[in-house]
Amino acid sequence: MSIPSDKNLERLLDFTAIKHKVISQNIANAETIGYKRREVEFKELLNNNLSALNKKEKKTEVQIKIDEQSPAVYGTNNVDVNKEMADLAENSILFKFAAKKINGYFQTLQNVIRGGNR
Repeated sequence: MSIPSDKNLERLLDFTAIKHKVISQNIANAETIGYKRREVEFKELLNNNLSALNKKEKKTEVQIKIDEQSPAVYGTNNVDVNKEMADLAENSILFKFAAKKINGYFQTLQNVIRGGNR
């Protein structure tokens, strides 16, 4: 296993943590009158960060967008709890993937430091 030359998995963990907070806020405010759901786009963020890495830029900021275009679901606001729960499940899978890959990398390092077959 080679040493990672960039921090994409670490950034993915950061993004999933932020996305989890945003989804949790949406679910908590599902019955708040006038609340506008918030959203973090992973594909856009990942593409921006990958292009930033290619350009050797140091940092890109996370943008949390307020969804002004979706219609009110139940008359109070535009939060659809079923969609939020599906997004939460997808986000959880992404987080577990990145955590498992980072964990595997560090277990391999630990194994090498200890001298191999343990």
